[in-house]
Formats: sequence, structure tokens, C-alpha cells
Amino acid sequence: MIWFFSAEKRPPNIWVDMKHFTLTALSLLALIAGTSASARDYWFGADLSYVNEMQDCGARYSYNGETDPYKIFAKSGHNLVRVRLWNNPTWTKYSDLADAEKTLAASRASGQKVLLDFHYSDDWADGEKQLAPAAWEGLSDQQQADALYAFTFDTLTYLNTKGLMPDMVQVGNESNHEIVSSLEGAKLPINWTRNALLFNAGIKAVRDASAGSSVKPDIMLHIAQPENVEPWFEAAHAAGVTDYDIIGISYYRKWSKYNLQQLAETMRRVHHGFGKEVVVVETAYAFTDSWNDEMGNLLGTDSILPGYPITPEGQAKYMHDLMQLTLDSGGAGVVYWEPAWVSTKCKTRWGTGSSWENAAFFDFKGKAVPAIEWPKADYVWPVEVTFAVADTGQPAQFLAGDFTDGVIVPMIKDGGQFVYKAWLRPGSEIIAAVAATQAAVGDAEVQDVKIPEAGGTVTLASQL
Repeated sequence: MIWFFSAEKRPPNIWVDMKHFTLTALSLLALIAGTSASARDYWFGADLSYVNEMQDCGARYSYNGETDPYKIFAKSGHNLVRVRLWNNPTWTKYSDLADAEKTLAASRASGQKVLLDFHYSDDWADGEKQLAPAAWEGLSDQQQADALYAFTFDTLTYLNTKGLMPDMVQVGNESNHEIVSSLEGAKLPINWTRNALLFNAGIKAVRDASAGSSVKPDIMLHIAQPENVEPWFEAAHAAGVTDYDIIGISYYRKWSKYNLQQLAETMRRVHHGFGKEVVVVETAYAFTDSWNDEMGNLLGTDSILPGYPITPEGQAKYMHDLMQLTLDSGGAGVVYWEPAWVSTKCKTRWGTGSSWENAAFFDFKGKAVPAIEWPKADYVWPVEVTFAVADTGQPAQFLAGDFTDGVIVPMIKDGGQFVYKAWLRPGSEIIAAVAATQAAVGDAEVQDVKIPEAGGTVTLASQL
């Protein structure tokens, strides 16, 4: 078990009250193992699921003389394209397998990696609803799990034959509620026996389909809004859903109760508490409160964060600061949702045009706005730090600090010492405490640590 703790001797508001998290041995070992600074991937992503449709609708894009949208995002520094996949969307010819394949191929050709997002629906699956595909309605839980496995496995096997095995796969999209369900199901508590069956079927399908591929996709599970993340993943782990690699979080200030600092705290806790990488896999911010078509825009003055005006400069600052916040919190990247969903003459179910043109990365004439270059901005990159405690014969050692946001993590015995690895901001000053038991960490001596500029080993003393 992983614990939170509080201690009177610590500065106020540093530690939070005790709670439980589950950390499997596999996930802990993955987190402890770490990678070299040059090997750890950081993701500057864009969800370009609308691009093919926008091009068919006559949209034009421009960035430093480049007009191809996939090349534009590659040249502006993006290295990951996210694309959604619906099962059988009879209401549109987009976001089916053929359309997703086109996006995957264009993204790879531009030099970017790809994240395939399985919605497991014929329509939008999101934090409000998770509608079962029509072909899966009326099936038993086991039959739905078998169908979900087959759809995932067959899709990835097919893409692999085309040389398009994704680099990441989302098993579900904003899966806050009962998946492969109904509008009524979204109002009920999650049945974790059923949901674990479905998630594990999808996870197994990804592992099985990629077993013979040179590309082994990382698996992401995705929840909307940070305030929902910790209880969901705690329940998922308790139900046996643990064989995944990345926690994906949607963060939109309009729909979240959390500010940026609370988002950072959540990222730190789930990264260390569950031993997984963390990516803000959906976000957006408006660059204007004007509009370019008859369809109402989703983001406006109700979506403002203090210090980030709705201007091109405010949008760019938001993206830079969010990425730096993610890096400082142990996260691995950010993905902007639909930065190319501009206004066109095409009609949708909601009206003509786009409800996102004021939050795109292109102005109303198709010219790129400053935010598109957020990947090229200056960042303070984390360094790998190994916290080490001498092995004095104790069976275990446990560590907590403000950098874990109070999560107590077990250290791994490595030769003559216990170690725990983390990626932290160079030159930052943190506090840490170590003890031989979880319960003792709350009474352990607080140790002040300055993170070396180049990373490396930091030796701590343990409270026996």
C-alpha cells in the first residue's frame, strides 16, 4: 500500500492527511528503474482527428510557408498526433478505421509518433456518456469483453500490416463512468467487476496484437478532469486493472473545479502513487472571444484562468506554463485537443462551422497563431535523481517528500542500499523524509535537499 501522511513538525500545507493508494510491484519497479535523460520521452502532442474532414471542407492552413497540416505540426515542434477511432459511425464518414488510417499514415510520414484513441462507441464517448456500439448492445458482459478484445486486436493487427502500429493506445476515452454502456448507465456507480473485465480485455488485446510487432504501444487509461482521477484509478487498481503505462488526464478549466496548482498536485500524487507516467492528454485555451461562423463556441470568458487573457499571447503562455508545470510535476507531456478544428462551410449536427475556431492554433484566415510554437519554447528539463539510503539491516525503507505531494513510496533494495528514482527540476529545493516503516515516516526528520543541476544520487538518512 502507498500512504499519504501528515506531520506536525512539517511546514503547514506540505503534507496531506493519510489515504491509501495501491502500487503493484510491476508498476513500482517500472518507476524505480528509470531511464537516462536522453531516453525519456516528452510529448508535445496535438489531436488532429478533425484534419481530414477540415481539408475536405476546404480549410486552409499556413505556417512559415507550409500548408500541409501534418507537416505544419511537425515543423512547429510537435512530436505526437492523437487520433480518435469510433467503431461504426454510420452518421459520418470520419473517425472510422479508414479515416484513422489516413491520419496515422500522414502523421508518421511527417515524422511524428501516434496515439490511437479507442472510444469503443459509434459516437462520442466522453466524461458524460459512454454509449455501447450498436453491434454490442444486448450482449452479456463476457460477450462485450470478447467483442472489445476482438475489435481492438483486429484493428491493431490490421494497422501493423500497414506499418502503422501506434506508439500509444488509449483503451477508452474519458472513461469516468461505466464504459460500453448507456445514458442511464452514466448516472449509476461504476460496476468495477464488469468494467475491469472490459478494460483488461482491451489491454490484453493491445499486448497480444503488438507481441510480434517492432512497435510496442504504451497503454493509456484516460479520465476527464483532475479531480476525478485519484478515486477512479484507486478503484481501478483495487479491481485488478493495473497493466497499463500512462495515466491520461483531460484538463479544461471550464469543466474542472481545479486550478493549475491543484492539477500539478494531482499529477505528482498519481505519478508516484501508481508508478505510471502522466500526460495531460486533452486541454485547450481560447486566443479570442470572437467567432467566425454561426455555431456557438465552447470556450470563452467562462474558461479564463487568472494571468492568462484570451489573446494569442495568453493562449501561448498557457501552453508553455502548462507544459512546464507538467514537467515539474513528474509528467511526460501535453496534448492539445483539436488545434486545427477551424471554421468552414461544412455543417455538423450542431450547426455550420466549428465550435472551436477561437481555440484553434490558426486565426480566422488560417494563419498559425503564436501558441503553435509552444513545443519550441524554452523549458527547464527535469533531471533524473536517485534517492539512496544505506542498507543497515532493516527489511524496508519508505520515502516521502513534497515532490511526491505527500505520497509515501517504498524504496527498492539495490545492493547495499535502498533507492527510489524520480525526475525533478534541477536546482529546486525540496524536503524529504525516510523511515523503515510507513507509519514512522510521519515522525521522521525532515531533510532539506537541493536537486543537483545534472541530477545524480542524493543520499538521505533514515529514521530507524
